[in-house]
This record gives sequence, C-alpha cells and structure tokens, in this order.
Amino acid sequence: QVQLVESGGGLVQAGGSLQLTCAASGNFFSIKAVGWYRQAPGKTRELVAALTSDGYINYADSAKGRFTISRDNAKNTAYLQMTSLKPEDTAAYYCNADLILRDWRTETYWGQGTQVTVSS
Repeated sequence: QVQLVESGGGLVQAGGSLQLTCAASGNFFSIKAVGWYRQAPGKTRELVAALTSDGYINYADSAKGRFTISRDNAKNTAYLQMTSLKPEDTAAYYCNADLILRDWRTETYWGQGTQVTVSS
C-alpha cells in the first residue's frame, strides 16, 4: 500500500509561520509531482502550490510571496513552508502526489489532511 501522511498543522497567530510535511511511503518508485491543496469549511478544495518532477512550480495568487513548496526526493517528502499567515489561510490542508508505481503506472494519491488554524 502507498500512503501520504501530512503533519505540521496547528494553531498559530496571524503573522506566524508553519511548515507542513507530506511523507510518502509504501511500494512505489518515485514521486512524479506533488501539490498542496486546502479546503475551508463550506468552500471547495483549492490548489495552493504544486511542484512537478522537472522543477516547475505553480502557486495560487493567495500563496505567492508567502508560501514555498519544496521536496526532498531522497526522503520521498514534500514540504509547504507558510509564512505571514492570515486568518483566511485557515483550512484543512491536503497533500496530493502523482506516484510512479513499481509497474510504471502513475497513480494519484491524497493524504488525510492536516488542520491549519490562524487566529487574528
């Protein structure tokens, strides 16, 4: 089985920082692309940041200049460094990854989510 596990969420005051971690484990060959999404109560899930295997990065306008996505291929881990957090960043954050499996198929996986709450 392959799974993605997020960690690093929590409660932080406005202006603070958090680093989210997404660790991939199980029987796969490599991570092709990884992304972070978030979903606030009553809202649809939205892309926050994405990083492809060739280094292309895409940020939501709301994340530009404040969030940084990165990955450590050796550790099969991705990160989302969030700074200057705002109350509107409050949401459940989900990791999404396209993994190349041992049979060379590519499958998309989601983590279970980690809650980020920013107080004003």
